[in-house]
Amino acid sequence: MARYSGPVCKLCRREGEKLFLKGSRCLSPKCSFERRSYPPGQHGRDAQFRRGRASDYSLQLREKQKARRIYGVLERQFRRYFREALKRPGRTGSNLLAILETRLDNAVFRLGLAESRAHARQLVSHGHFSINGRRTDVPSYLLSPGDEITVREGSRKRPYFRELRQVLENRPPAPEWLSLDANELKGTVLRYPERSDIDLTINDQLIVEYYSR
Repeated sequence: MARYSGPVCKLCRREGEKLFLKGSRCLSPKCSFERRSYPPGQHGRDAQFRRGRASDYSLQLREKQKARRIYGVLERQFRRYFREALKRPGRTGSNLLAILETRLDNAVFRLGLAESRAHARQLVSHGHFSINGRRTDVPSYLLSPGDEITVREGSRKRPYFRELRQVLENRPPAPEWLSLDANELKGTVLRYPERSDIDLTINDQLIVEYYSR
């Protein structure tokens, strides 16, 4: 299973904003972006002062890269999602983000069952979740309305999931397209997400323009 395995704090610095790739650490003083917000690399500190007006292509590329990094998707898979978004009715950019949101690892994160999308990906890969009663260990599994995400019975005995019910009280509520039963550690997909449900600073139109060149 292909995934990015390098230092994720550099990705935030490259995009010039927090992407919250490390969960609660991103909200603490240990956050690398708080201490070094300039781009990574030998000349990163100087580059932030030398930057001129970015080209249209640069803006489109950076927006595409930012979306990829937030959701933890590599280029080949991201391009496949874009082709799927083109086939669906409605705005291509909104369709693309809706597809990314309905990935199993993202839904686990949105439900508050993991600290970050990377953590959710790890939990799913280790087989801790079932979809409609069937064990699923594919983070990229695309959910549909009516699907139920449940922590498997054997996994509930683990310390992380035993303590999770209390932790959920301090985490943000699930978005409106999902519902969470904290006592049962179970989530349900109520509907497909709309653009207004996705609280990310992503200009999806720039991504469409990038792939439409």
